[in-house]
Amino acid sequence: MTQGSPEKEIWSAWAKLLDRDLKKLHEEIAAFKSEENVWKTIGSIINPAGTLCLHLTGSLNHFVGNTMGNTGFVRDREGEFANRNIPRETMLRDLDACREMVVKTLNAQPEGTLTATFPRKFMEQDVTYAWFLSHILTHLSYHLGQVNYLRRALEG
Repeated sequence: MTQGSPEKEIWSAWAKLLDRDLKKLHEEIAAFKSEENVWKTIGSIINPAGTLCLHLTGSLNHFVGNTMGNTGFVRDREGEFANRNIPRETMLRDLDACREMVVKTLNAQPEGTLTATFPRKFMEQDVTYAWFLSHILTHLSYHLGQVNYLRRALEG
């Protein structure tokens, strides 16, 4: 197997990590025994698993899909946190489509992008693509842990 440039290898690694964690998020949401429990919280976690799934899908479609891949996705961040009782099958289908888009978009990034300034500011500061993708990975991981906790705590 031939290796690409170091930059392409980094994009490929990020694509694989996001693919892995988005598959795990799919597994977690699908593993809830009760559709109702997808929309419940417990303890100090204020957002239910369904909300976290909608939020992550919206965030990735916005920042990776629209910003990096020009998909035309229009984010409804308020809806990510306000919508309830979205059928689990709908969320899982949207999550799978998001995962495929993320992998495709990251693997298509051209040389020189890692150190370029990301087109959107983060907390009013310029950041590089490398910084922003690191943030996206940790953001997903943080919320994935919350979803796992909620599922185990609510359903044993």
